[in-house]
Amino acid sequence: MGIQDKTIGVAPVGCSVFIYNYLAIDWQEAAHGRAPALGTAISRLRPDRYVVTYQGDGDLAAIGTAETIHACNRGENMVMIFINNGIYGMTGGQMAPTTLEGMKASTCPFGRDPKTDGNPLKITEIVAQLPGTNFVTRQAVHTAAAVRRTKKAIRKAFEKQKDKTGTSFVEVVSTCNSGWKMNPVDSNNWMEENMFPFYPLGDIKDV
Repeated sequence: MGIQDKTIGVAPVGCSVFIYNYLAIDWQEAAHGRAPALGTAISRLRPDRYVVTYQGDGDLAAIGTAETIHACNRGENMVMIFINNGIYGMTGGQMAPTTLEGMKASTCPFGRDPKTDGNPLKITEIVAQLPGTNFVTRQAVHTAAAVRRTKKAIRKAFEKQKDKTGTSFVEVVSTCNSGWKMNPVDSNNWMEENMFPFYPLGDIKDV
């Protein structure tokens, strides 16, 4: 798209914090969960720039729930990329808001029990209902075809940002083989069998 020198990314504390080592754009670091707030400031101060946040599920859907929902509700002109692997990947494998019922984590070693731990949170479906979002999709990257679909979705999100019509939200269902205590192949299979039925892939909103 030729926008590398016009793009500013926001990486919060967590698994995503080292993304500035891999993408050669300008980056800002945010406190845990606060990427949408910082993205809002950048977008308003530099409306000539493309703004993207890159966040995990513990960051975006737990400590950052308020920032996520209110930024999307206001329709801040940014792209939000949300990596959902159902666990806190970097800090010890704790249960995340997206951890599935019965899924084991270090803080629910016998599996998530909705009676005590609450239900898994479908944050992407929630933000799709907000008037400020213009494109909401859920994708994955476990196969070459899935990668192509995700790249297409991310490009579309940036094209929407160019039109300044609201917030674009791209969820990527992913694995965490270390946190899940599986090898990569088994992790992909487990994701397909368990994550995709609860977090179905595809576009949810496109206006």
